[in-house]
Amino acid sequence: MPMFQYKARNASGALISGAVDAATLDDAAGELLGQGMTPIDIKAGRASRGRIVTPPEAAGPRPATRKRPGNQPEQSAMQQINEVLLRKKIDITELIIFSRQMQSLTKAGLPLDRALTGLMGSMKNPRFKQLMTEVLASLESGQSLSTALGHHPKVFSPLFLSLVDVGENTGRLDLAFEQISRYLELEKNTRKQVKSATRYPTFVVITIAVALAIITYFVIPAFSETFARLGAELPLETRILIGISDFVVQWWQFLLGATVAIIVGFKVWVRSRRGRLIWDHQKMKLPLAGPVFKRIALARFSRTFSMIMKAGVPIVHGMGVVAGAVGNKFVAGRVLRMRDGISRGESLYNTAVAADMFSPLVLQMIAVGEESGTIDQLLEEVADFYDAEVEYDLKRLGEVIEPILIMFIAGMVLVLALGVFLPIWDLSSAVNN
Repeated sequence: MPMFQYKARNASGALISGAVDAATLDDAAGELLGQGMTPIDIKAGRASRGRIVTPPEAAGPRPATRKRPGNQPEQSAMQQINEVLLRKKIDITELIIFSRQMQSLTKAGLPLDRALTGLMGSMKNPRFKQLMTEVLASLESGQSLSTALGHHPKVFSPLFLSLVDVGENTGRLDLAFEQISRYLELEKNTRKQVKSATRYPTFVVITIAVALAIITYFVIPAFSETFARLGAELPLETRILIGISDFVVQWWQFLLGATVAIIVGFKVWVRSRRGRLIWDHQKMKLPLAGPVFKRIALARFSRTFSMIMKAGVPIVHGMGVVAGAVGNKFVAGRVLRMRDGISRGESLYNTAVAADMFSPLVLQMIAVGEESGTIDQLLEEVADFYDAEVEYDLKRLGEVIEPILIMFIAGMVLVLALGVFLPIWDLSSAVNN
């Protein structure tokens, strides 16, 4: 019977190596999974006469070696330049596809190196393919999958890494990737709803800004010259419009520079630690949009916390992961305060009350879940509740913003009409008289 040399990780995460007799490679992987080990690498060895499984040995890390999958030839310099130019950001859709594929491959018992090599062949994004090459090299050097993925924190979130780590330690990577794909799909759906709700208002605001710029810079100066030649006395509205237009025409370079400086300065300030904390707090107080931002953050908190509890992550460590996944620094600070309270021995319900973020209904569900030991299930229901609220709020937001924009456009047209056409009416009346 054929013998297969293998490297795998046991339930405690230690790297072990050995040999196993099996008819096929899949049988060898199944044998290892049955012993509670997660296969990393399985290679065909010498045939043996009996079915003997050699005892696992602790394997030291090997130096990382980078190989081209499928022995592909070296690329030319022009091809490498094209790949760099065409390289795009790894978006959430690619992460969802990656998680689904990893779920299927790990569920089938395929070793991690073969699974990643197979996925690299179907990837269209050169950046993601290069990242997988680095992850594969880290695996071959003896690192765990969560550690290898952790070298790329801009792509894989702390939640992603924590669930993969739990899946490795329990030998159920397929369930970990299933949870990850579900979470990413819900996150993608939330982002799509937000973009859909803000697309129309954004388009209208940009159109209004362009129209105002054209009218102020080109149209009003033409009317101003005509009125000046006629020497007629102009109404107050017209004099205000002409004054604004003259100011813009004379100082437009400085106005444009100041606008760009304000936008860039705001982005730099928001990226700072203190600026991000203040902005995340204040945007939840904005009219109309503020409650939506708050519910999105709380929905992420509830769903992430539910997943962490289901995965068996210790609650104190899990709260730190949840704080990094909510996407709001102010809410993250409240979650970390909850973690500190739990580490001091306080109940989850008391820390949730002290955080002052949740509605009475949610607090009641947390209390019931803590008493009954079903906090993960009830938190998932809380997340579904918040998701439904967010969907309703986003629809309502679009319905409320639309009449506001229409009133704003009507007011702008009224001001322009009074400022531009009143003098024309006055001149025609004077001519007729």
